[in-house]
Amino acid sequence: MPDTLLSPPDDALRVQRTALAAAYHERSKHRLERYANGPETLDWDAQPDPFRRYRGAPLQPLPLLAQDPAPPWDALHRPGAVVAQPFGPASLGALFELSLALAAWKQAGPDRWSVRINPSSGNLHPTEGWLLCQGVPGLADGVHHYAPHEHALELRAALPAGPAPTQSPPRVFIALSSIAWREAWKYGERALRYCLLDAGHATGALAYAAALQGWQLQPRPVAAADLAAWLGLDRDMDFPGGAEREEPELLFELRPPDTPAAPLPGDWLTEPLWQGQANRLDAHPMYRWPVIDQTLEATRPTAGAATVEGPLPQVTTAPPQAAAEPAAALIRRRRSAQRFDAQARLDLPALWPLLQALLPGRLPFGALARADHVHVLLFAHRVDGLAPGAYLLPRSEAGATLLRRQLPVSLDWAPVPEAPADLPLWRLAANPALAGTLRTLNCHQALGSDAILGLALLAEFQPLPTPWAYRERLMEAGLLGQALYLQAEALGLAGTGIGCFFDDALHQLIGLTPTAAPQAALQTVYHFTIGRALTDSRIATTAPYAHLPAWPERLADASRSPA
Repeated sequence: MPDTLLSPPDDALRVQRTALAAAYHERSKHRLERYANGPETLDWDAQPDPFRRYRGAPLQPLPLLAQDPAPPWDALHRPGAVVAQPFGPASLGALFELSLALAAWKQAGPDRWSVRINPSSGNLHPTEGWLLCQGVPGLADGVHHYAPHEHALELRAALPAGPAPTQSPPRVFIALSSIAWREAWKYGERALRYCLLDAGHATGALAYAAALQGWQLQPRPVAAADLAAWLGLDRDMDFPGGAEREEPELLFELRPPDTPAAPLPGDWLTEPLWQGQANRLDAHPMYRWPVIDQTLEATRPTAGAATVEGPLPQVTTAPPQAAAEPAAALIRRRRSAQRFDAQARLDLPALWPLLQALLPGRLPFGALARADHVHVLLFAHRVDGLAPGAYLLPRSEAGATLLRRQLPVSLDWAPVPEAPADLPLWRLAANPALAGTLRTLNCHQALGSDAILGLALLAEFQPLPTPWAYRERLMEAGLLGQALYLQAEALGLAGTGIGCFFDDALHQLIGLTPTAAPQAALQTVYHFTIGRALTDSRIATTAPYAHLPAWPERLADASRSPA
């Protein structure tokens, strides 16, 4: 897809594009008096196909883990605690299996659906995963699309046959793209927000899975036009018959610690041989939402997308963990809670590792170039030892200064004396009647009132420094959401990301109102709740890959093209 943005020195155009991003955010807000524009009706029997395939691309099955990796959850947060594995089908298969693969099948009556390791708004999964590699034993050099239903790689582009590459070590990149229609089908104009949050969640899932293999997931900022070309997303002929297009989002390099950066794919992905065409996910769409395409165009990174800020310092010690459970068990167990026990409580000491896990410099926040522009507004509902009310956790010194400047001085602004020294938690206001407030703010959902904790993620917003900073803020919020999901599991609890909330009602509650600018300097971009989940016994759960043949049979069938 052509990137029509000009280069960053064109400041006027950058300002215009940034204003379009801010206008989209304003337009897509839910309000107490009305919701954002969305479909008036849904045909649940005609949902978009949840699985993107490239018909005609050779399919290489990946091994399924016979036994999960052993490292405990806390080991992932200690640099160097996990030995790096060599790159190959088994280790890369484990990476995808513990990040973007199926987690289970669910069934209630005649309805059957899959859930995945990575969470997604509405379980609609707009995020697609890609592998770009050269010199990996057992894998063809080129561009592979990950097919989660088959747990396999589709070879979208092979490099021409020639002398064996001499570079060492192998070059291994992971990319993410989004298919906005998967979310827009259900959520209308607000859907782009959810695509970006989901990309952040997928980034976090990949970062944790990479750490289990002893690898680092390093962000490699690139122009959207370059990434689209490397993934073949700009090839009109490969999306026939109205097949939904994919938006390039992020590129990462996988590498063991203390190894040099590899050349970007554009330096070695020369004259690729493309194969396969995308399937159509929804043959009869009922609505169109042009503002999504307009905002995507406005916020695509250009050639100057690389951050000018240095990397955040890495924290070398892990926060105290509630359990030394294997990390893979937590990753596989993660689900979005559908209901919470309204009587469940949390002891105050258990709150500290959950909040410490959100501080910059820890896993998974190194997976984005500068993930310290989103801050945490905590609603403590039923925490023994902490008064019910609103608390604030700034995630940077600059953010703390901004929050103090933007929020009313009439708030308490009292440090929480019980908090650990590295946790700058402030009490803003007591609120013993918090349940009704949280239910109302979260679109009248009981997930707000019945939770032990509620969180609103506040992004530094006005002004956005670049058009693509809009994407970065929401992806960072999704990355925080992934950390919350897994840390909740480590506490024996469960979380739920909430995309449906009343934006400005939250702002008004804490006194965050626009000043000279059309919008406040901070915007709530994601809500999250944590509690003790109640399971629905009417829903049956089955294994994620019982539909696949055993691995030896899959290996023999590795060269088969998909039907």
